[in-house]
Amino acid sequence: MSVRVSSDCLRAIRRAGVRPTRFLLSASVAAQKVSLFELQPLNESRCYQFARRFLASTSRFGVGQKQNSNQTPLGLHRIAKKVGGGEPIGTVFKSRKPIGLTWNGLPEGGIVHRILWLEGLESGFNQGDGCDTFDRYIYIHGFADEMTLGRPRSQGCIHLAASDLIPLYDVLPPGTLVWIDHR
Repeated sequence: MSVRVSSDCLRAIRRAGVRPTRFLLSASVAAQKVSLFELQPLNESRCYQFARRFLASTSRFGVGQKQNSNQTPLGLHRIAKKVGGGEPIGTVFKSRKPIGLTWNGLPEGGIVHRILWLEGLESGFNQGDGCDTFDRYIYIHGFADEMTLGRPRSQGCIHLAASDLIPLYDVLPPGTLVWIDHR
């Protein structure tokens, strides 16, 4: 099976007027997977080459852009901020502040390990009044119960296993493009 960046994603990058970033994350809500791509030079043109795929979980409330919907937003985003660098695996966050550890009294931590805070790049769709991904606090983050990965479980965010999230956190700079698709 060939894994490629969707043509919808490439069109969204052009429409948004943003430069392609070295890495691109592409989340499939239907497959409950996140794919990592890296920009490669190829025959004088540049294209994204598949690097790795990760099991994920998106919203149990489906997809949507609306504020307070608890749905996973679609479209083109970028990593606006990174939270949790240097914290031990199992760190639980509340309002992006470490509050304890999963193995030390917080085994049900909802946001753990690291946070990649997303910002929508499509005005009126996932950016702006009533639909703003950043203002909705949509993250790619760890989740204490990794047995739920592979099926919808979140309240809008994208969950990844610690073993996948931490290496991604370490290599992806702020500004990295993220595409979220319902397919």
